[in-house]
Amino acid sequence: MEQFKVVILAAGEGTRMKSSLPKVLHKAAGRTLVEWVASSVEGISDKPVLIYGREGELLKGTLGEDRFTYVHQEQRLGTGHAVMTAREAVKDSEYTIVLAGDMPLIRKESINRLVEAIKNDRTFSCMLLTAIPEKTPAFGRIVRDKNGDVCDIIEDRDCTEEQKKIKELNISIYCFRTADLMEALDMLRPDNAQKEYYLTDTVRHLYSMGKKIGSISLDDPVESIGVNDRVQLAYASEKLRERINEDLMRNGVTLIDPKNTYIDCGVKIGRDTTVYPGVILEGMTDIGSETILYQGSRIRDSKVGDHTTIENSVLLSAEVGSYSKVGPNAYLRPGTKIGDHCRIGDFVETKNAVIGDGTKISHLTYVGDADLGEDINIGCGVVFVNFDGKEKHRIKVGDRAFIGCNTNLISPVEVGEGSYIAAGTTITKEVPADALAIGRSKQMVREGWAKGRYKIHRE
Repeated sequence: MEQFKVVILAAGEGTRMKSSLPKVLHKAAGRTLVEWVASSVEGISDKPVLIYGREGELLKGTLGEDRFTYVHQEQRLGTGHAVMTAREAVKDSEYTIVLAGDMPLIRKESINRLVEAIKNDRTFSCMLLTAIPEKTPAFGRIVRDKNGDVCDIIEDRDCTEEQKKIKELNISIYCFRTADLMEALDMLRPDNAQKEYYLTDTVRHLYSMGKKIGSISLDDPVESIGVNDRVQLAYASEKLRERINEDLMRNGVTLIDPKNTYIDCGVKIGRDTTVYPGVILEGMTDIGSETILYQGSRIRDSKVGDHTTIENSVLLSAEVGSYSKVGPNAYLRPGTKIGDHCRIGDFVETKNAVIGDGTKISHLTYVGDADLGEDINIGCGVVFVNFDGKEKHRIKVGDRAFIGCNTNLISPVEVGEGSYIAAGTTITKEVPADALAIGRSKQMVREGWAKGRYKIHRE
């Protein structure tokens, strides 16, 4: 028998999001809402049970077929009904943890406290997480008997005026003894304002059976916040970024202005790196040590080495080595691999290009589908012409080559080591090593020609 099974409720319509995307697939700080929730129960159960209502294929395609046990709640008749649909999936466990899929701020430490509490005292039939925030939102109220024991949960819409004064709130995270949960589910009835099967009613039924119900209050009530609309999504994203940024700073990263620095949860940054305001780091980005990321840069799924400088540039699935400089206003597209001690200057665009150590591409150049060696100098306005209208071809440039300004390299072509291409040349054939290539018209001067043209225009 598995000791714990986890059920994540994700079948709500999320109408207040006003979106065609299921609510739990909206992202906060680089991760979907339901993935944040799943991370909080990681290690407790091998495969959480995800209850979904619509867009099942989209959920599976986004989250992965094997990450969850998917259970379809065809009719959405309340939280109790949702857990009823998971009966088969949890029946062989000793305990069942139930939590909502739209609570990205819940911490793993809080879930572990819940688990440890019920493991340490097996007389409990149910253990709840509760919160006592400064302002009381429209959550269910925790009702206690004269001895102070939990005896009921009353949903906000069903509360009397006296019950609304209760400050301790249910946050919809439970740990049940599975056998007792199954029995309580059989007792649920839709006798409420919404005509739904409330999971909260199981607490009252367990109490009536003489079962023991406990609770643990969150240290930080912010963890209890769910996401129901875009405003709450923005707030949750802000709080998650605060956690990410604080963790990075405590581990040796300098953030000049944390509130204006946007870093996803999967990003890694080495010690003594400095990140300026307005930087966006997304996906599985890995930044080295003692690197500087100046304002306005966006880096996604990329790797940057140590002692490198990135200024006001975009890197998408690219790699940059150590002691290199990129930007300002460079655009490194997928497949770009730049070596150490390189210079990628302003308005340089690269795509699917391998660039060796020490190579300099200073400005206004496009390098696509190319293999560049080491210590190459590429002048201003050079274009690697990689597309013939039907297919793309690669260009190879050897070590120590010099490519003059406004050169066009027409693929497929190879430029040898140590060769020199004069400015304004169009290369269509192989350039041997150590050769000089010139492919431009001889300059012709006609004295007085422009003066005559000016006279004609005036007349």
